[in-house]
This record gives sequence, structure tokens and C-alpha cells, in this order.
Amino acid sequence: MSTQPKTKTAFETFLRGHDEEAWEQALAELLPTVHEVDRTATRIWFHFFPLALCRAFEEAEDPSKLAQELLMQGSYHLKDQVDSSHTFLYGHRFWPETKRAVVGLAESTEPLAGVSLAQRIREVAEVVASSRRVEPSLALGIAAVALMTLRQSGLEAFSRTPGEMLIDRRHLKKSPDKILKERAKDDSQGLFGFLRTTDKLWTVVWDENKDDRRFSVVNMQEVASGAATDTRDWSQVDPRCTVDEGPIPVQCRSASCGTCWVGVLGGAEKLTPVATREKKLMPLLGYIETDEAQPVIRLSCQAQGKGAASIVIPPWNGFFGKYLKKQREAQDSKTGARSQTEVEV
Repeated sequence: MSTQPKTKTAFETFLRGHDEEAWEQALAELLPTVHEVDRTATRIWFHFFPLALCRAFEEAEDPSKLAQELLMQGSYHLKDQVDSSHTFLYGHRFWPETKRAVVGLAESTEPLAGVSLAQRIREVAEVVASSRRVEPSLALGIAAVALMTLRQSGLEAFSRTPGEMLIDRRHLKKSPDKILKERAKDDSQGLFGFLRTTDKLWTVVWDENKDDRRFSVVNMQEVASGAATDTRDWSQVDPRCTVDEGPIPVQCRSASCGTCWVGVLGGAEKLTPVATREKKLMPLLGYIETDEAQPVIRLSCQAQGKGAASIVIPPWNGFFGKYLKKQREAQDSKTGARSQTEVEV
């Protein structure tokens, strides 16, 4: 049996020709036209599965050593979760059609010159929208996710999975408007709720596709602490969880370990703004770099609830930001040395 790597298709080569900056530009162009129900979800997904992390492991001489260096925990390879990484997108409902459209593109001999990455994503979305008779805006997010999944996993792994939807029928029936209304709704505090202050309770949903995936936080309580009130053994679902700590993996509760990061689908404005400690750690972790006071990625041990929210728990955690900084510094050093040489010549 041959051990030679399979030759990549022209479309795979096309995708691999786009670096992190090119993907960021494509997303910036597309996001305004992604339906509101998936606009934030799409942003979160791309933070959960950054191309830079994939490339780091592709280029590593010893991937297992790199994983130890970055203190990686959980499932961080997208090739191992081709069909399941995006269940929190509304567009997951169109995954079977999206996957078929992307495989068709990958196996096509159609010329690729002159078409941008953003346009390729739009083409997939239009095919899916036509097939399912929905607005293209509803398929744009999942189309972008599918192309990035193909880029990171390769066509063989991408094609191997069954391409099934992983949402039950009842939740599949929810409309985008209904989902948006549920995300925006706050808990009623009863007839005399206006008199309640510190004892107000807010619901945090951490999986919109399952009714038992929610917990309560007391007003101004950290989200991670609220999660710990769910005493079911979630380590059976996520090995990073510990017994009696709830569904959010947590190790320190002091913005030191980065284990408890989450994406905020709805209610970001109902969490307290990012404080100094959280803001300082985020670049080291590599989860997000932003000046937003209430961004879509938070450390749940620091974000306090002032209202109901909908969150997503990523499947991994680690200290990737340090690696990114080291790589940038090395690249800047090479660029500087090259420029100095050119000047001397």
C-alpha cells in the first residue's frame, strides 16, 4: 500500500493559497450580508477554529510536542468534528446540501482564476439556498464554515463523514425570528420583580438545540459560577469538565488558565464589560484580540450576568497566543534582516 500523500485538488490548492489575512478580508466582506441569526455565530465559529492554529500543527515537526507546549486540551482538530463543529449555527440545518456543494466544487475541473474566496463562498450559499428554497443570507455562514472545514481537514476527511444534521426535529422547526426572539428575551422576575435586586435570576443557555442545556446565574454572578449549580456529571460529555463544576470546563476562576472561554451568541450586552485581567489574558490565549467592551468571546469566570444570555462552549482550550506572538516576532525579525540586506546591497 502506498504511503504517499494524496494529491490535492485544484480547489484545495486554491483554499490553501489563502492565509489568515485573506480569510479575515473575505469574512469582513460577507458578514454584513449573513442573516442576523448566524452573523455572530459565524464569527464565533471562526474564533473557535482559527486557521493559524491548524497551520501551526501542519508545520510542526512534532505535533504532540507542540500540543504540550501550548497546553492544549480537548478536541482542537477540525478534521475530527467535520459534521459536528457547527451545530450552533442556524445554517447547520443545511449541512447535507452544503457539504455536497463543497465536495462538488472540490472535485470540479472548473477554472478558478479570477474568482475571489468571498465569491466562492457566495456560490456555495446560492446553490444551497436554491436547493432548500431559502434566502442566500441564511446559507452564507455555513458555506464559509464548510470551505474553512475543507481547508483544515482536507478533502478525504471532509468527504468521509456522513454529512448529517445533528439537531432533533422539534428544534429544526424553529424559525430564525423565533431563535432571535428567544436570545433577546429576559427572565420574568415575577409580579414584584421591579423590587428585586441582587436576587434576580437570569437563564444562561449553553446549547440552543437541547432544552436541558441551561443554568441560572444570580444577578452579577460570574457565568462559570452559575454553571457550577448544574451538578450533573458533564465529564461524560466533555472530559475537560470535572464533577460538580458544571458544563463549562474550569480550573482556576481567576482569569489565569483560559479554560472557561465561551462564545456569546446572544446577550453580550447583558454581561459585564471586559475588565483588566480578562483583557490582559486574551492575547496570551489567542482566542480574540479586540477593544470591544462586550465581545463575542469571553472568559466565563470573569463575565458577570446582568440578564439572560445564550452561549457556546468551545471543544478545546490552550495558550495559543504566546505561540502566535513568537511566530510574528520571528517573521518581523526575518523581514527586518531582509530589508537591511537590501539596503546594504
